[in-house]
Amino acid sequence: MEGTEGETLSDRQRYDFKRALEEIQELKGRGTELISVYVPPGKQIPDVAAYLREEFSQSSNIKSQSTRKNVQGAIQSILARLKYFKQPPANGVIFFVGEISTTGDQTKMVQYVLEPPEPITTFLYRCDSDFYLEPLLDMLLDKKVYGLVVIDRSEATVGVLRGRRISVVRNLPSLVPSKHRMGGQSAQRFERLIEISANEYYKKVADIMTDAFLDLEGLQGILIGGPGPSKDFFVKEGYMHHELAKKVIDTFDIGYTDEYGLKELVDKAKDKLYDLDLMREKRYIHRFLEEVRKNEGSLAVYGEDQVRHAIMIGAVDMLLVSEGLRRRRVTLECPACGTLEMSMDRAPEGPTSSCPKCGEACTVSKDIDLVDDLFDQASMVGTKVELISPESEEGEMLLKAFGGVVGLLRFSIGA
Repeated sequence: MEGTEGETLSDRQRYDFKRALEEIQELKGRGTELISVYVPPGKQIPDVAAYLREEFSQSSNIKSQSTRKNVQGAIQSILARLKYFKQPPANGVIFFVGEISTTGDQTKMVQYVLEPPEPITTFLYRCDSDFYLEPLLDMLLDKKVYGLVVIDRSEATVGVLRGRRISVVRNLPSLVPSKHRMGGQSAQRFERLIEISANEYYKKVADIMTDAFLDLEGLQGILIGGPGPSKDFFVKEGYMHHELAKKVIDTFDIGYTDEYGLKELVDKAKDKLYDLDLMREKRYIHRFLEEVRKNEGSLAVYGEDQVRHAIMIGAVDMLLVSEGLRRRRVTLECPACGTLEMSMDRAPEGPTSSCPKCGEACTVSKDIDLVDDLFDQASMVGTKVELISPESEEGEMLLKAFGGVVGLLRFSIGA
């Protein structure tokens, strides 16, 4: 179900899916006791159950008694959960079940059932010391990518913009001599040597682009920038592979040809990349910072308590939340102090905790990921939520300088 820009059901589902994978990635078994089962949408549930029963039978040959017991327990758990499915969901379903190591020699069983954001293509059963996540991690990669090249006569840097992340493929110094006389060589001869050297340099840059971009899945276009005429010469003189030349969106005047130049290039091309996640996030953060600078009538709020109050009174139009937040929202029931709600870096261990006010033992009645809690609060008053990646400079600022939660207001609420 689509919502307004930046707030769709899939945004939250994608966040929850990513967080679940992060948790699962940290889990380790003592032996080959962790079972991963991928069931594609076209697979018949009875066939999956029959396969697992056969694996249960085969596992009786495992020599280690504890490993045998844990593997069989995990298979039985998956078989029990399969009974709730008449058929796999539209994208299939994945089971991660097994005994993980805790403190000392202790273990505990974990059970995850995930519906992936994209269809699973093949049935898979794997028993190992960790859960098999590679196909799911690939699903989180942004499928839309842009090639980036910044170039002048002294150096070139080739990179990739994937979603919100800029990554460097290669930096290449040109080694092209400066245009002045050296030794006893004539100016004309030396000029020819310079042009030969420059020609070879441009060919090397083109070869790096071919290796990096030609077979790059999801390539939407190529942006080329630089401080002088070299970028335009490079494009017009046909150094690039003809398929890549068709994908050049435009050239841009920028001041640098290193990694910083790639960031400058993306920023300079913002009008061309208007709907890209990175550009949208930059616009929201810049708008927030502009409001923060105002002495009066500011339409910005920050600080979790202040933001929650603004949400409660219906003042927040858009909530900007960092995907890098790793906190919990916990509700405690204290016999002396009553109900307390707070955000914590770590979830309480077990169903009880100590009251932060009086120190009495209290019951944990609710424990939820902080981002999910903010989604819930926002949805009750019609506030849009925009998840901001911590991978950009603006996203890093949101997380580190403002605690990862800020709001753009519908109306000013004063000091």
